Amino acid sequence: MRNVRIDIEYDGTGFSGWQRQAAGLATVQGTIESVLGRILQEEIGIDGAGRTDRGVHARGQVASFSTVSEMPLPRLMHSSNSLLPDAVRITGMKMVPTDFHARFSAVSREYRYFLIEQPSAIDGRFAGCSRGRVDLDAMNRLAAILPGVHDFASFAREEPLKSTSCDIHVAGWYRYGRFLVFRVKANRFLRSMVRYLVAGMVGSGTGRFPEGEFASMLQGGARPLRMVPADPAGLFFWKVGYNG
Repeated sequence: MRNVRIDIEYDGTGFSGWQRQAAGLATVQGTIESVLGRILQEEIGIDGAGRTDRGVHARGQVASFSTVSEMPLPRLMHSSNSLLPDAVRITGMKMVPTDFHARFSAVSREYRYFLIEQPSAIDGRFAGCSRGRVDLDAMNRLAAILPGVHDFASFAREEPLKSTSCDIHVAGWYRYGRFLVFRVKANRFLRSMVRYLVAGMVGSGTGRFPEGEFASMLQGGARPLRMVPADPAGLFFWKVGYNG
């Protein structure tokens, strides 16, 4: 039995998220499992390092799976990419120790959110839009209070978790050409957490939300009813960190 790591990038626009769902819904996990099973002629289940929502993209998703097949991995990778839709690419494939697990072995995850200030027919596929100038300094003041361990329950969709605390390692905004980019790295993320963080900071950067409201949420305050998660089109699962 071999344990295999695969590195994946995908355009999440046409998928109902990463995680396998009911029949009839296209997901990234389900699509890759179907292709690998077809090639290897065995039932394949892959475990991803993170679960992205509907419409969210990935530049550095990692998954792992076990197989009894001895097919050379370069051949398996080439065959897989020839059958996968254009929106999904396997960018790397290698043997890993039997105790490696894409999700449970990960020590950090990084997301980046791309924002444009005016609607664009081209960039809008991979970016959220503030529809007006934003105050980058104001957004960075809020990003600066994120590092450390906090309870992010107010920045996530309700989910039955024992803990809603996350340890943020890095958080900040920067300009990249036409885009404003939010980079955030942590040990873990809650469902839709990055999109709610972006919504709060952009809301403050455009004057819709007071900065104090964001800080209050970080202290356990209720999320304003008017706050909706940022457009998934701008969010990328960027990188996964492992020891060694």
